Parts: sequence; C-alpha cells; structure tokens
Amino acid sequence: MKKFRQFHLIVALPVIILLIGTVGFMAIEKLSFLDAFYLTIVTISTVGYGDIHPSGTGGKIFGIFLIIIGIGTFLTILTNVTQWLIQSRQNRIRRHRLNMLIGVFFTEVGNNLLRIFTGFDPQISNVRKDFLVNDNWSEREFHQLRGRLRYYEYEIDPTLLDLKSLASYLKERCDLLVRQIENPDLVEHEAFTELLWAVVHLRDELVSRESLDDLPETDIAHLVVDVNRAYSLLTRQWTEYLQYLKNRYPFLFSLALRTNPFVENPSAVVR
Repeated sequence: MKKFRQFHLIVALPVIILLIGTVGFMAIEKLSFLDAFYLTIVTISTVGYGDIHPSGTGGKIFGIFLIIIGIGTFLTILTNVTQWLIQSRQNRIRRHRLNMLIGVFFTEVGNNLLRIFTGFDPQISNVRKDFLVNDNWSEREFHQLRGRLRYYEYEIDPTLLDLKSLASYLKERCDLLVRQIENPDLVEHEAFTELLWAVVHLRDELVSRESLDDLPETDIAHLVVDVNRAYSLLTRQWTEYLQYLKNRYPFLFSLALRTNPFVENPSAVVR
C-alpha cells in the first residue's frame, strides 16, 4: 500500500507542476493555454528557447519559482525511481535466496517428513490422487489443489504413530532446522517460518521426554496435535514450492515429480 501511494505521488507531482505553471503564466503573462503550457515546459526543462519568455517582473519571479520546484520535483522523481529499481533487484535476490532455503529444506527434511506423516494418515489413500502433479499442471491446477487442502481434515491416527522413528529423524536434522530458523531472509516468508517453528517444536516435544514408551493417552493426544500442525503446514508449503519449481526450474521440477512424497514407492529413476 505504501509503495502504491508513492507511485501515485511520483506520477501526480509532474502533472501538478505543469498545471501550476500553465495557470500561473496564463494569469500573470496573459498567455493562451498552449503558449502558457509551452513556456512552462521550456522553463522547467531550462531549455530557454527565447521565443516566448516572461515579459514582466511578476512573470520572471514566477518563472524562478517554477524552475526551483521543477528541478526539485525532477530530482525527487529520479531518486525514487532509482531507489525502486535498486529495491526491486534486492527483492529478487532475497526471494531467490529464500527459495533456495526452501529447496534445501525439502531436499534434506521436508520430502521424507511428508512420507512419514502420510504413513500416519489413515485417509491419505482417499486424496493421494489429488497430489499426482504432472508436467501439464497450470496455475489453475495448483490453485485448485490449495483450495481442496483448506478443507482437508488432517487427522493422524494415534495407533499408527511411530514416535521413536519420528524423533530420531528430527534429531538427525536438528542442525539444519536451527540454521534455517536463524537465517534473516526468512522474515519475508511467514508461512515457511511458521512451518519451521512447527517442525522444531515437534522435535523439541519428542526429545524432551525421557522415554516415548507407554505414554498416557492424554500425552499422545497432545503430540498428535503437534504432528497435525506440522503435517498441514508442510503439505501446503510443498504445493507452493512445487509450483515455484515448475515456473522457474523445470529440471528440479522433474526430479520433484519423480520423488513425490505422496506417491507410493516413488523412484528418481527416469522410466
């Protein structure tokens, strides 16, 4: 919203200056609209053709005023445009770094974690077909998938939970998770940051217990909530990441399709 207002201001400033100059010269020098507009352009640009110029003291003073505010306006516009170009380039670089971080996360942690979570989900067979992304998917298919995910009820079956394997897996990836959370670039991606915190919290919950054997049902129910949270966030982020790969990196997208964690027995081998 702030950038939108700045853009409107940059566009409006020259128009306002031209209107002030034109109306001022028309009133002071008794010029026609076209001559006053022409003299305003010549004055602001400091070209000074000399064919039309202020003839009276009032016109000259107004011309000096117009030159000063005209140059100031031009410098303001030039400064803002330059800052916008620099900021746009920096934003592209930051987005690229951020997507690299997300890619590392899914390669090292996310894909395998999704496979583990789907093994705890008794309803996954009913929706598995929805995740069979292919090369022909457009923005529309990805949008529809995210829409369906909003209504999907992530219900992990406590009897299917393998807490020891899950805890062991997350402990092995501890260093990577911590390093990613500490990265300042994540500030610009709230959804991915929320996912990382959910996964780290789940790891902390699991490793904080002296033993994962014979836990009371109340504690297992508590852990199920944590697993569901990480599962739902991870699934949504996976769809966005896959869409990004399709649009920017087809070769990475091809590998992601072959190792799709929602496919039963996926293989990276090209067949």
